[in-house]
Amino acid sequence: MRIVFAWLLAALLGAASVPVAAQEATYPNRPVKIIVAFPVGGLLDTVSRVVGDRLSTLLGQQFIIESRPGAGGTLATAAVARAEPDGYTLMMLNDNHAVNPSVFKNIPYDSVKDFALIGFVGSAPMALSANSSVGVRTVKELIAQAKEKPGKISYGSVGIGSASHLAGELFTAQAGISMLHVPFRGGAPAINDLVAGHLNTMFVTAVVGGQHMKTGALVPLAIAAPARFELLPDVPTMAEAGYPLEAAYWFGLAAPAGTPPAIIAKLEKALAEALAAPDMRKRMTEMGAVVTPLGAKQFGDYMQAEMRKWSDVIVQNKITFQQ
Repeated sequence: MRIVFAWLLAALLGAASVPVAAQEATYPNRPVKIIVAFPVGGLLDTVSRVVGDRLSTLLGQQFIIESRPGAGGTLATAAVARAEPDGYTLMMLNDNHAVNPSVFKNIPYDSVKDFALIGFVGSAPMALSANSSVGVRTVKELIAQAKEKPGKISYGSVGIGSASHLAGELFTAQAGISMLHVPFRGGAPAINDLVAGHLNTMFVTAVVGGQHMKTGALVPLAIAAPARFELLPDVPTMAEAGYPLEAAYWFGLAAPAGTPPAIIAKLEKALAEALAAPDMRKRMTEMGAVVTPLGAKQFGDYMQAEMRKWSDVIVQNKITFQQ
């Protein structure tokens, strides 16, 4: 009797596991959505489409990019956290994911526990840039001016709690200076005022500020990255300028927590293969991004470090999100 019972139990368990195993083995067998929490046409959306196109080629199913902007990215992120963990709803996380837990009092998800990380894609480093009318060409000269005129030299950002804002707060703290923060609702108006001279300085990406740097309207002082950037080879890093500051718009792929490990592993492998292609790296560089293929574990370590770094800046400066 015991032998018969054991045989029946094993048969039942085997039958129950077949559908799941088969599903993982044939994944993906229908289109996959990659949710983006910001508007169509922005850097995050563009990067997601480039990555999605390559994953479609490698895995044989269409990866569809779906934009769901609103509330600093928290609405879309909450929706993905609640999605079926079957590998068919993914999200391209960005730097906001590491910041939102500190600037929002009550977000309806846990930035760490509710997500299964797949891999880090890369980042678009920002360069501390000044309008040419400010009359500075180095970080040292900017700091000297700021010390002569405390609170008079302005720096812009694309909004409260944004990467450009937090980079500015971290820089002024490291340099021991007081500058006037001017937040904007979006990058276009901020850049327009910076180029027009209504704004003195701002942390901008190489692509956004690049054309204005070529005309001489903007002067790149230093790039907030661990190494010099290919699009701005003559611009020193912030560390070379004496201030070890790193700040960038970054992006990485994730799924809802509970997604089968076999599916995560398959996506991680495909993403690594996609990012290793020379044409992908060239395309991303042209977009102002540095490809940095990190696996799920390394991506998790990076995100935790980002959360700690920016949480300290947010708490020290009493920053809260404004919609």
